[in-house]
Amino acid sequence: MSQLGPNNLQRSALVKHVLLSEILAVTSVMRKNSRWASATPVMAVRDSPALGTNMGLRISSPAHHTRQSARGTREAELMAGFIELKRAVRDMQDVREAELPDLLSPFFAILRSPLSTGPITSAALSALHSFFICGLISPDSRAIDAALIELSSTISHCKFEASDASGDEVVLLKIMTVIQDCLCGSVGGGLGDIEVCEMLETVLTTCCQMRLSETLRRSAETTMHTLVKTVFSKLHELDPEEEEAKLQVVPIDDENDGELRMSVSLKDEKHSEEDNSLDTDLEQTAKTEIAEQHTAEDVPLSPTNRPECMFSYLFIAHGLPSILELLRVLVNVLDPNDQQHTDSTRLTALGVLNAAFEASGSTIAQFPSLKAIVVDPGCKFLFQLARSENNMVLQWALRAITTVLDTMRKDLKLQQELFLTFTIDRLAPPSIQHPGKGNTPVFGGTKSRGYSPSPRPGTPSANSPLLMPADKPDPETVTPPARLLVSPARGEIRDLILETLSHIAGHPSFMVDLYTNYDCDINCENLFERLIDFLTKAVYPSQGMGNLEAQRNVQYICLELLLSFVNDMAARANGEFPSTESLLQTKSKKQLILTGAARFNAKPKTGLAFLEENQLIYADLSPDVSKARSLARFLKGSTRIDKRLLGDFLSKPDNLELLKEYISLFDFKDKPVAEAMRELLEAFRLPGESQQISRIAETFASTYFAAGPAEIKTEDATHVLAYSIIMLNTDQHNPQIRKRMTIDDYKRNLRGVNDGSDFSAEFLQNIYDSIRKREIIMPEEHTGQLGFEYAWKELLARSRQTGEYMVCNTNAFDVEIFKAVWRPVISAIAYAFISFEDDYIIQRAIAGFRQCATLAGHFRLPDVFDFVVVSLSQATSLLSDSLPAQVPIYPVIDIEGQSITVSRLSVEFGTNFRGQLAAVVLFNIVNGNGNALREGWTQIFEMFQNLFLHSLLPTRMLQMEDFLGGVTMIPLRGSRPLKSQVRSDGGLLSALSSYLMTPYNSDMAVPDATEADVENTLSTIDCITSCRLDELYSQIIQLEPEALVAAIRALEALAHERTVAKLKITSEDAIPLIEDQPHQLPYDPASVFLLEIMVSITSQAPQYIEELWPIVFEHLSALLSSSPQYSILLIERAVVCLLRLCQILAQRASLRDQIYVAFDLLAGLPPSISNLVGEQIIAGLILVIQKYQDIIRSQTEWNLVFALIRCTMSHAEAARMSFNLIESLAAEGPDNSLSPDNFFGLLTVLDDFATAASVLQEQQQYRGRRAEPLSSSNSPIISRGKKAVDLLPVLHKKLLLWLQTQLIEENQGKSDDVLLLDLLLISYTAWKNMGLPLLAVLGRQSVNATREIRHNAISHLQRILLGSPMTNDADQPKVEEVFNRVIFPLVDELLKSQVTLKDPQGMAETRLRGSALLCKVFMHLELRESRVKTDFRLLWIQVLDLLDRLMNVNRGDQLYEAVPESLKNVLLVMNAVGILVPPGSDQGDLQKTLWLNTHERMERFLPGFLTDVIPIPPSVTPLSTD
Repeated sequence: MSQLGPNNLQRSALVKHVLLSEILAVTSVMRKNSRWASATPVMAVRDSPALGTNMGLRISSPAHHTRQSARGTREAELMAGFIELKRAVRDMQDVREAELPDLLSPFFAILRSPLSTGPITSAALSALHSFFICGLISPDSRAIDAALIELSSTISHCKFEASDASGDEVVLLKIMTVIQDCLCGSVGGGLGDIEVCEMLETVLTTCCQMRLSETLRRSAETTMHTLVKTVFSKLHELDPEEEEAKLQVVPIDDENDGELRMSVSLKDEKHSEEDNSLDTDLEQTAKTEIAEQHTAEDVPLSPTNRPECMFSYLFIAHGLPSILELLRVLVNVLDPNDQQHTDSTRLTALGVLNAAFEASGSTIAQFPSLKAIVVDPGCKFLFQLARSENNMVLQWALRAITTVLDTMRKDLKLQQELFLTFTIDRLAPPSIQHPGKGNTPVFGGTKSRGYSPSPRPGTPSANSPLLMPADKPDPETVTPPARLLVSPARGEIRDLILETLSHIAGHPSFMVDLYTNYDCDINCENLFERLIDFLTKAVYPSQGMGNLEAQRNVQYICLELLLSFVNDMAARANGEFPSTESLLQTKSKKQLILTGAARFNAKPKTGLAFLEENQLIYADLSPDVSKARSLARFLKGSTRIDKRLLGDFLSKPDNLELLKEYISLFDFKDKPVAEAMRELLEAFRLPGESQQISRIAETFASTYFAAGPAEIKTEDATHVLAYSIIMLNTDQHNPQIRKRMTIDDYKRNLRGVNDGSDFSAEFLQNIYDSIRKREIIMPEEHTGQLGFEYAWKELLARSRQTGEYMVCNTNAFDVEIFKAVWRPVISAIAYAFISFEDDYIIQRAIAGFRQCATLAGHFRLPDVFDFVVVSLSQATSLLSDSLPAQVPIYPVIDIEGQSITVSRLSVEFGTNFRGQLAAVVLFNIVNGNGNALREGWTQIFEMFQNLFLHSLLPTRMLQMEDFLGGVTMIPLRGSRPLKSQVRSDGGLLSALSSYLMTPYNSDMAVPDATEADVENTLSTIDCITSCRLDELYSQIIQLEPEALVAAIRALEALAHERTVAKLKITSEDAIPLIEDQPHQLPYDPASVFLLEIMVSITSQAPQYIEELWPIVFEHLSALLSSSPQYSILLIERAVVCLLRLCQILAQRASLRDQIYVAFDLLAGLPPSISNLVGEQIIAGLILVIQKYQDIIRSQTEWNLVFALIRCTMSHAEAARMSFNLIESLAAEGPDNSLSPDNFFGLLTVLDDFATAASVLQEQQQYRGRRAEPLSSSNSPIISRGKKAVDLLPVLHKKLLLWLQTQLIEENQGKSDDVLLLDLLLISYTAWKNMGLPLLAVLGRQSVNATREIRHNAISHLQRILLGSPMTNDADQPKVEEVFNRVIFPLVDELLKSQVTLKDPQGMAETRLRGSALLCKVFMHLELRESRVKTDFRLLWIQVLDLLDRLMNVNRGDQLYEAVPESLKNVLLVMNAVGILVPPGSDQGDLQKTLWLNTHERMERFLPGFLTDVIPIPPSVTPLSTD
C-alpha cells in the first residue's frame, strides 16, 4: 500500500465515511420493512475466504454471492451483502483502491430485486448519487468500465414493489438523477454505446409514460434534453470517417444481429401492488460474446476473471452507434402514420430531437449515416407534422424544422424548397382555382386532400398555390398548373408559421441563397420572387385574416423581413462582384424553358416551335443524335411538362419514333420487370385509350427485352407481362374493385405466355408482391398518403442530382435580384411608412427608403430611384391634385423681422409629422443623388410648384431675371387684363406694376391667423429649411446630361399641363364672349414659376444647351404661337426666356440657326402682343447683337433681325432702343457694322422710322391748329425719322467704298475681258440691290409729311444723283431706272392733292424743289455730248408732262414762274450739246424727231416757248416744223 499525503488521506477518509454512511442509510430503511425487521443475516462459507487484516484485502466473494442472491428472493442475502461490504471496508485506509464493481454490488442487488420497496430503492439510488458527488465513482476508480456496464443494466432493470404514487415517482426522479450523473458527469466518457442506449431508453420511456404525473414527465424530458445534448455534443470530437468505418465493420447478418436497438415503450397497463416497476422494455440485441458472458454466467466480473475481449470493448467510449440509434428512434416516433405513438409522444420526441440538433449543429451533416436519417425519413415526418392541427405539435415541429434547416441546409435544398412553398401557401393562399388539372401530394399523409400538379411534379407539395406574379402575368411566360386552395392558416397557427418563416429567413444571405439555388435552377420554383411577392402583399391589410391586431403583427413581421433584405443588400453593396455569368445564364435559360413548357402544355406544336427557335431542342443533333432523341431528352429531363399531356403526346401514332427514343433513355439493365414498369409509368401519365396503351407497352417490351432480362424468352412475352402488370396494379389498388386477384389467379392468367411455357412461380410471386405492397403511382393520379409517398420519392431522386445548397453571401447577384423585386418592395415600405403608427417601424421604413435609394444609385437603376421619390412624395402631402386658378389671399405675419405667409398648406403640413418626415427623407435622399433621378423630377418640381404658390420656397427660387430691371419676384396674383397700349415708361418693372407683387394688396378681406396656425407654419418652415431645397436647386445645374434632361423634361411637362393642355381643355368648354376673339387663360403664377425654373436651369448649364434647347423651345414655341390666349406677363416672360437662351445659342456654332428660328417666332407675334413685349424683344436682341454680332452672317439672318425691329417699332421704348442699335450699325467711321448683307435691311428699317414720323405728323395735322406743331426737337419719333433720313447718305458712302474695294480686289490677276465682265457684274449688282433702293427710299421720304424730313431727303437725293459716281456715267437703262423708280414717282406724289394736305403750307416749296430736281437730274444724266445719239425721247416727253403738271397745279404759286425758267435752262443745255437742234441745222433723224416731239408737247402748255428759246433759222419756213 502506498503512503498517502495529507490531502489524499482526508479525501480517502471522506469517501470511506460516505460509503459507510450510505450503507447505514440503506440498511436502516431495509430494517423498517417487515422482511428485514427480524431477519438475522447468516454469511455462508465461501470458497477461499480471505479474512486478511492487511489493507490489500481482496473482496470478491461477497460481491459474487450478492449477485447470486440478487437473482433469488432471499431477503437475508440482500442484507448480508451490505453487512459483508461494511466489514470489508471498515479497516481499509483508502476504499478507492478496491474495485468499484465490488463496492457497488450490494446497491445494484437491492435495485434489481423485486423484493425492494420504493423507500429502499430510493435510498440505494441516493447512495449512488452520493458516490458520484464524493468521487467514489470517478474516472480514476478501479474497474470503472465494468461498474458502468453494471450500473447501466441495473438502472434499466430497476424494479420495486409499489407503495404510494408520489413516493414511487420520487424513485423514478432519482433514477433520472443517477443516469444524468453517470452520462453527464466525469465518467460519462467511459460509457459504451450499449450503456448509453440503455440509459437513454430508460429516460425516454419515462418521458412517454402517460400514467406518470406531468411533473415527473416534464422532469424526465428536462433530463432527456440534458442527456441528448451531452451525447450529441460528442459529435464535435468524433472523426466522421473513423466512426462511419466502425459502422461498416459490424456484421449485419439479420435484422437483430450486430446492431444496437432502442425502443420506446408506451405500456400503460395497470400494475399490481406486488409489481409496480418501471419497465423500459430494453431490447438489446447485440448478442456478442461479451453480452453472453454478462448474462449467462454467474461469475463475478473482476479484473481476474474478465475476458480480454471484454476489456478491449469496454475501453471504447460511446460514439456514433448510440447517437445513430437514438436518432433513429426519435425520427420513427415522429411518423404521423404510426398509430402506436400519440401526439404527446411526438411532442416529447420533437423536443428531444430539437435539443439534439442544437447541440450537434452543422457537425451532424458530416456523418453520412446521421444525415441519411434526417434527409429521409426525418424531414418527411417533420413536414407532415407541419400540417398538424395540434398547435403544440405544430409549434415544436416548426421549431425542429428551423433547427434542422439551420444545421443541415446545404444537404436539404429540395426539402427547404418544399417547406418554404408549403409555408407561403398556408400564409398566402391563391384566390383562383383552375379545375381539371390533376392532383398533388399533401403534407401529412393522414388526410386525403384534392390537389393539382406541382409545377415540378417531382417535388412533393402540400397543395401549394401557384407562384402568382406581382403584376399582370405575361402570356409568354410560364403559367404553372393551378392547385386547389390550401386552407389558409389563421390565428395562432398563422402566427407560428410566419414566425418560423421569419426565423428561417433571418440570416443575411438567405434571399440571395434562394435566388441562386431556386430561381436560377431550371427544375425549381422561383422561390425568391414568390417569397418577396408574398411579403410585399402581406404588408397591406387583408380581409378575413383575423382582427386588426393580428393583422398588424403579420404586417410588421413581413415588413421587417423586407427591410432586413434591403439592409443586407445595402451592406453588401460596396464589395467586389465575383463572376456570376453561368448562374445568370441558367436563369435566362430557365425562363425560356418555362415559357416553352407552358406553350407545349397549351399546344404542343407551338411549344416545340418555340423550343426549337430558342435552341432548347435539336441543338445537339449529330450522326448519333436524331431529332427524336434530342426531343426525348428534353421531355424526359424537363419537370415542367404536363405529365398527362406528355403521355398522350408520346403515344400518338405520328410520334412512335419519339416514343422509342424516350423509353430507350431508361436503364432497364438487371431491373425486375415490375420495377422497370414502375419507373416508366411514374414518368408520365398513362393515356386512357387502349391503342395508346398498346403502343407504350409494345415499345417498352422491345426496349426491356433488349436489355436481356432473366426468365423472359420473347419480346411478346414481355409485352403481355407489361400489360399484366398494368392490370394487376389496377386490380390491387382500385377502391372500386372488391374482389382482388390472388397470386393463383395471376399465375393462371400468364400460363403459357413465355414462349409457350410458364414463368417460374417465384418470378411471378415477386411481381405480384411488388405490385400488391407498393402501388405504381402514376403522376397526377393519387391523393393522400400515396401521392405524398410518390412525390417524396421523386424529391429524393431529384436530390441526388440537384447538388448541395449553395450559401452565397455575395453581392454578385444583388443587381438582378434588386431589378426583379424593387417595385413591390418599395411600395410595401411606402405603405408601411404611411400607414403604420409604430415609431420603430417608421424609422426602419425611412432607413429602407435610404437604402433602396443607395442601391438604385449604386446599381445605376434610375427607375428605382424614381419610384422611391414618387413613393415618398406621395407621403409628404406636398403634392396637390388640383391647384387653384387664382392664389387665395393669405395673412402675412411678421416674426422677428421676417414676413411669414400663413397659408392652408403651411398649417396642414405643420401638423403632419409623418409628411414632414417623408419630406426631409425625400430631399435628403435626392440631395447629392440627382444623377440617379429621372421620372421622379416631376414630383420634385410639382412639390416646388405647390410650395411656391404658398410662399414657402427660398427667396432665390422665387425670382425672375430680366434684361431691363435686373431680378424681381414672381407675382402671385394678377390684376385685370392689361389694355394693348403703348407704354412709354417700358420695361419689366413697369409691366409688373400692373400686377400685385404680393397677394395682400387687394381690397378683399384677409383672414386672421391663429397662434396655432402661426406655430404650425413655423414648423413647416423649419421642415422646409431642413429639406435644403436651395442646395438641391444648386445641384440641378451640375447634373449629368441624362439626369438634367430628365429634370427639364419634367418641368416642361408640368408647364405644358398648366398652359397648353389647360388651354385646350378650357377652349373646348368655354363660350367666346366676342365673336372671333380667342379664349384667354387667366394669369397663372405657377406657369411663370415653372418657366423661370426651367430656363434658369438651362441658362446655368450652357454646356448641355444642345440637349436642353429642343425641350425648352418646344414649350416656348407653344406659348408664343398662341400668345393672345395667355396672360401678357407669361408671354413677356416667355420672350425674355427665349432671348436669354439665344445668348447661349450664340456661343455654339452648331446651334446658330436656332437663334433665327427663335427670331422668326418672335417676329411672328401679333401686333397687339409685340406692342406689349417689344421692349423685352429689343433689349434681348441688342444684347445678342452686341455680344455676338459675328453670328449674323447672311442677308436672311439680318432680315430676321430687322423684322424684329420693325415689328416692335410701335412701342416707344422699343423704337428708341432699336434706333440706337441702327445708329450704331450705320454710324460713320470704320467701326460700323454695315455690310452688303444688312444694307437693304437697314434701308428698310430707316425707311420705316422716317415713315413712322410721317404718320405721326399726319395724325397731328388731323388734330387741327390747336395741336402743338411737331418737330424733331419735341418729338422723339420725328427726331428718329430725321436721323434715319440723314443716315442714308452714310449708307451711300459705304456703298461707294465697298464698290471701290471690290473693284480693286477684282482687278488682280485677271485678263481685260474677264475684268470688264466682272466689273460690269459687280456694278450692276450693287446698283440693283443697294444703290437704286437707297435712291427709292430717299424719293419716298421726299414726300414725308414732316417738312424737315422731306426737305433733308430731297436734298440728299439731289446731292447723290448729281454727285455720285454710280450715276455720273450711268448708261441709259440705269438713267431710266432712276427716273422711273425715283424721280417720276416723287414728282407724281408731289402733284397729288392728298400729299399737299400733309403739309399745306410747306408742300409748295417741296414741289418747287422737286421740279428743280427733275430738271437738274435730267440735265446731269442725259444732256451730255456723249449721249447725243442716245434715244431718250420717251423719257424727255415724260419730263415735259410732269413740268406741265407742276406749272399748272397752282397758277398762283412760285412754280408757275419757276417751271418755265427751269425748262428754259434745260432747252438751252440740250441745244448747246447738240441734242435738241432746230430745223435747218445739220439734223440727224434722231434730232429731227426729238425736235418735232418737243415742239409738239411744249406747245400745249407753253406755246412758242421753244422757238423763243431756240430760234429757228430764217431760211426755214414755219411749216417745216410740223
